Amino acid sequence: MIDTRLSLALNEGGLVLPLDGCVGVFHPDPDAQLGDLPKDRVQIIADFKPHIDTWIARGYDARVTAEGRFAAAVVAIPRAKAEARAMIAHAAAQTDGVLVVDGQKTDGIESLLRGMRLHTQVSAPITKAHGKLFWCTPDPDAFADWGAGPAQTDGGFWTAPGVFSADGIDPASALLVEALPDHLGARVADLGAGWGFLSAHLLTRPDIKELHVVEAGHMALECARHNVTDPRADFLWADATQWTPSDRLNAVVMNPPFHTGRSADPALGQAFMRTAARILHPQGQLWMVANRHLPYETTLQTLFAKTTELEGDGRFKLLHASRPLRKRS
Repeated sequence: MIDTRLSLALNEGGLVLPLDGCVGVFHPDPDAQLGDLPKDRVQIIADFKPHIDTWIARGYDARVTAEGRFAAAVVAIPRAKAEARAMIAHAAAQTDGVLVVDGQKTDGIESLLRGMRLHTQVSAPITKAHGKLFWCTPDPDAFADWGAGPAQTDGGFWTAPGVFSADGIDPASALLVEALPDHLGARVADLGAGWGFLSAHLLTRPDIKELHVVEAGHMALECARHNVTDPRADFLWADATQWTPSDRLNAVVMNPPFHTGRSADPALGQAFMRTAARILHPQGQLWMVANRHLPYETTLQTLFAKTTELEGDGRFKLLHASRPLRKRS
């Protein structure tokens, strides 16, 4: 965890932070303990709506876009290499002092360290708890060649480093598109919409009057705005497991996430199902795709009067559920 390595670096490893000025902390885990940093001078930069909400609830200044310049910055690297590099480039460009980089070995921190040493002088790493932390004081443009943002793929869709299925169309979503009926009703939601592949296809149906494009990742939602230009689309930066529309919907379509960090977490997809059952009209329908090994059917049966598995393939299963069950008061 960044907590242990950062504390070691500050108390025993020779890392010195400035006594004044803002400290930017890029994409830390929401449960990270940053007690060694001056809370009143910390600015958390994160992309995921629930994480920002958690940091704000803990009393931190948290936002999507960094504001002002930093006296120092700390970057907790994500798993995606291109996203990690872009984050370091962004932090370096906005920081006047020391830049600290932390990450797990399983997330590629050693490869990143080697790459950074080709750009600037880097400290010896602090190695602890299967990860490494190191720091440097780079020129603002030292990592300019690592900068990356939203861009069009060969297929014409806009994606960005770190966004799910950034390199192209997700095969599970493509399978779901082929299985959807021509008519879904007037009011529809795409929960966990990502960069908007499903939403773009849903809006080829003229009977849809409004489509709620719900996504917790801010960058993914910005990509969706590029990919879905139909005025019927309503873009919502929100946690799909907590979101509630103003009126009940005719249909929900989704390819829900199932990872928390590196570990598979079926509870996340099950939370999406509970949202679908809660926001659908009494005759509403859910259409979803999932990896074949995920145990979703039992949960669906507790939430809907009718559930059916459609023809999928060896990797993915297609599930259809209708008539959500309402708890009696």
